Amino acid sequence: MSKYFSKEKWKMLLYLLSHPADGFYEIRHNDKGSVPIAILMILLYSVVITFNMMSSGFVVNNTEPNSVDILSVTFGWIVGYILFSVGNWSITCLMSGEGRLKDIMITIGYSTLPMSFFTVIATVFSWGITEEEAAFYNMIIGIGTVWTVFLALLGIMTVHNFTLLKTIATVVCTIFAMAIIIFIYLMFTDLIGQVITFFKSVYTELIFR
Repeated sequence: MSKYFSKEKWKMLLYLLSHPADGFYEIRHNDKGSVPIAILMILLYSVVITFNMMSSGFVVNNTEPNSVDILSVTFGWIVGYILFSVGNWSITCLMSGEGRLKDIMITIGYSTLPMSFFTVIATVFSWGITEEEAAFYNMIIGIGTVWTVFLALLGIMTVHNFTLLKTIATVVCTIFAMAIIIFIYLMFTDLIGQVITFFKSVYTELIFR
């Protein structure tokens, strides 16, 4: 377990913020990343965004705090994280991508750190602002989001050894792959439900005959 949470693995998480290209190269070719840490980063963002929805100032918060469920938010982000990772891996395998599934998971998980950090700053900042200052709140959130998207794109580009245009194309295809996976899942669960209902009806008929 210690190899997944070693000091070197945590250092790489921070190293990516200042040297993203070199950091993602080290993750892909020298196994410097950690999937468990990446998952922790997704969980961290789930907690942070829940905190934001429940605690940000009334000037910028349109969410009813009592309606926020941290388990639902966390589940949604974990499912989205897994779907994107699997979808991207599936697409890039067809496009001669060099990255492994673990590399993609690490890339996406590590990339969320700026978004988590700036969301916390924005939430605290929102406690004492007026409507005229709400633009600064949005700017802080925007900085974190842009930084995260930049890291994710650069990471995918680096681990797969793609060009920028090919990376953007694979991300678009990944979104379609996610939709297909969801569609197949819904079809499968619906089919299973119909089979179960059929056998229940047959069983009921046999019991009452």
